[in-house]
Amino acid sequence: MKFNTKNYDYLIVGAGPYGSIFAHEAAKHGKRSLIIEKRSHIGGNMYTHKEHGINVHDFGAHIFHTDNKEVWDYVNQFTEFNGYINQVVANYKGELYNLPFNMNTFYQMWGVKTPEEAAAKIADQKAAAGISGIPKNLEEQAISLIGTDIYSKLIKGYTEKQWGRKASELPSFIIRRLPVRYTFDNNYFNHRYQGVPVDGYTVIFDKMLNSELIDVQTNIDFFANKEEYLTEFPKVIYTGMIDAFFDYQFGELEYRSVRFESETFESDNKQGNAVINYTDAETPYTRVMEWRHFDKKADKGKTIITKEYPQNWDRTKEAYYPVNDKRNSDLFKKYRKLADKQEKVLFGGRLGNYQYYDMDQVFNAALKAVAKEFS
Repeated sequence: MKFNTKNYDYLIVGAGPYGSIFAHEAAKHGKRSLIIEKRSHIGGNMYTHKEHGINVHDFGAHIFHTDNKEVWDYVNQFTEFNGYINQVVANYKGELYNLPFNMNTFYQMWGVKTPEEAAAKIADQKAAAGISGIPKNLEEQAISLIGTDIYSKLIKGYTEKQWGRKASELPSFIIRRLPVRYTFDNNYFNHRYQGVPVDGYTVIFDKMLNSELIDVQTNIDFFANKEEYLTEFPKVIYTGMIDAFFDYQFGELEYRSVRFESETFESDNKQGNAVINYTDAETPYTRVMEWRHFDKKADKGKTIITKEYPQNWDRTKEAYYPVNDKRNSDLFKKYRKLADKQEKVLFGGRLGNYQYYDMDQVFNAALKAVAKEFS
């Protein structure tokens, strides 16, 4: 069976943001692409659908946030954003706290009212915990940043659920993504540009791939005909798992997966906030999203919530988060060396680079790859 029937210039494996942007930009240069996607839809984990007038994010909450004006301007050509600001609430055994860690959190936890009082409290707890020098793991990093009380209630249980291992066994850099600020500011992100598309994310990909030079085939497994694809196509853009591409010859890279459970309620407001994190160890899910609060769109009397359950990854599940500890980082370097020897294959995206990327980082990486390809 011949696959390159239209003399495509590119085979793109994966219809997520990286692959879609590459196809869109290649089309501007007159290049023809075939995208194959193993799922039944385009958009990757950014995929959304509309139900009861509500834009539901099928694979967890996606808030676009960036300081990169080039990326912001790029994505805004495909849709309008609503300016949504993420303000998360943490629920620890019924106690409610504001996230990210800020003066509201410190007041709720300790009753302190000034930045000086909060900083002193954190410094005392850090000293009492015996933390000095460079933190060796996530637990030490967290206590250094916000003290033992907040670590115990708002980080430890949540983090250990999400990653499936003790916080003392996780690398310190994971916690550095969380802002800590000594102001009364509940904005989860520090970025200048933030929001959610008014019509959901899928419309971005519908417009991006709307070209006579781009063909998309869903429910297609690249590995069912890998050798034929690699033989027939002059260039392959691969956004799947890098270890799978090489038949796991050095062993599997570790990932964490996620399971989602959604429920519709006869209500205009079920939990009062778009995102609530459940930070105790006993609650099996990490967070609950109520989608109508993201864009204020919903049929009257209807709301949809989604619970997010972390789980171990195996080859039957979707790989969401790379486990970037030393073992896996060393293993990835071996695969990266193999990838660099592939003259006609470009590896990209979260899975192709075994890297946790925010959406704007994927967009930026794809745009850079295209610029390099057509320079």
